[in-house]
Amino acid sequence: MSEHPPHDSTGSGSGSGGDPFEEIVAAETERDPDLAVIEAGSRTLRTQGGPPQADVPGRPEDPEVDKALRDVEAQLATRWGETKLEPSVSRIAALMDVLGEPQRTYPSIHITGTNGKTSTARMIEALLGAFDLRTGRYTSPHVQSITERISLDGAPISAERFIETYRDVQPYVEMVDAQQDYRLSFFEVLTGMAYAAFADAPVDVAVVEVGMGGSWDATNVIDGDVAVVTPIDLDHTDRLGSTTGEIAGEKAGIIKPDATVIMAQQPVDAAQVLLKKAVETDATVAREGLEFGVVARQIAVGGQLVTLRGLGGEYPEVYLPLHGAHQAHNAAVALAAVEAFFGVGAQRAEPLNVDTVRKAFAAVASPGRLEVVRRSPTVVLDAAHNPAGARATAEAVGEAFQFSRLIGVVGASGDKNVRGLLEAFEPVFAEVVVTQNSSHRAMDADALAAIAVEVFGDERVQVEPRLPDALEAAITLAEEEGEFAGGGVLVTGSVITVGEARLLLGRG
Repeated sequence: MSEHPPHDSTGSGSGSGGDPFEEIVAAETERDPDLAVIEAGSRTLRTQGGPPQADVPGRPEDPEVDKALRDVEAQLATRWGETKLEPSVSRIAALMDVLGEPQRTYPSIHITGTNGKTSTARMIEALLGAFDLRTGRYTSPHVQSITERISLDGAPISAERFIETYRDVQPYVEMVDAQQDYRLSFFEVLTGMAYAAFADAPVDVAVVEVGMGGSWDATNVIDGDVAVVTPIDLDHTDRLGSTTGEIAGEKAGIIKPDATVIMAQQPVDAAQVLLKKAVETDATVAREGLEFGVVARQIAVGGQLVTLRGLGGEYPEVYLPLHGAHQAHNAAVALAAVEAFFGVGAQRAEPLNVDTVRKAFAAVASPGRLEVVRRSPTVVLDAAHNPAGARATAEAVGEAFQFSRLIGVVGASGDKNVRGLLEAFEPVFAEVVVTQNSSHRAMDADALAAIAVEVFGDERVQVEPRLPDALEAAITLAEEEGEFAGGGVLVTGSVITVGEARLLLGRG
């Protein structure tokens, strides 16, 4: 896919002089990779509909089912958590062996990167489903319910099926535990459950998001037909490396022989590492800004209207009910991944059916990603938890919402670059209420406040250790300007903080 595939005769691209995508190619070779939005035209979408409602399950209504699910959660909680790792795929490989290699029974699309993985996975899932394929999706972490991590046909599996799947694999998990130096971790067991559930369904294709890194991530016992690399930035530097190039070296581990690599725009050192790995594995590469990209985007009611250039041609006037330039680029990556899965640009030249693509994107939801959960004042949730994600969120909030005064509620994990996160939000927050979530990983509210005061100044920082109190305080501050003044609240800093706020505000 290093060359542009031929245009479909009915497509809007010309393939000759004046093609707006040729301007992308020329521009992107001269620009910093982060400057990825190409404004090649504009159009306003007027729609009365809001974004699709995110499908996030709450606790089971049946008391017996709820008790059984809590028992499973308690058993899983006795294992190593997701932040305690022994870099190896030996344990998960042993589990797959005794389960009969369920992950080999379906093709897969494997997704790594620093930010945007879950949203991209949801878009890929929606596109595949629109083309009548049965999908399995495995993502992490969850916003509210552990069952969100394993989805079939675009919806989280039921609590009953989650419990059944755990009980099915439990004897095999215990068998592997007895043979290994360390027991299978929480994430390894969940990964085994997902792969088994997908085989049992059965699915036509699995969409799998890595937990951390790539080479030694538990998900990396699949051989993805398509390997997707979303933007790489500095995160988990204690485990993955101190530069984006080093981090890319770990993430490149999902690139398998003869796969197709869909590469979002990357820092130069990361791109070099990924391309080198592709050469070593004889993989085909498609790069955002060259083989595919965002041609145009325009703010619309409830989201944005985008024109995407795929591997097989142009897809104009695609409504995406998500906010922010970063989501438009996630959409371009997702589209290219699905095209590659179907062989567009390789076995076939014509693009996918544009109406089906539009229908799929219009139905996409991504819980906790600039999600509006309340009006008057408007409360928005976003799971940004590192500086790169925070910068994208801050830009998107300014673009999509006309807040006259924005109050931040921030609860972060202690192992993150909290100062960088707060600095990214400083230009857009009038005031910030610092708090902490219920996780053992949560940074103490007072410790977080000490950093926030250095970034914002003492007058702009309020401390409320309990999240319910922090939400109430932020909403009160947003209402101070009056009912019609346009104050808003953004809750951010951690997926866990967002999930708990979502429950408190009546979602799920």
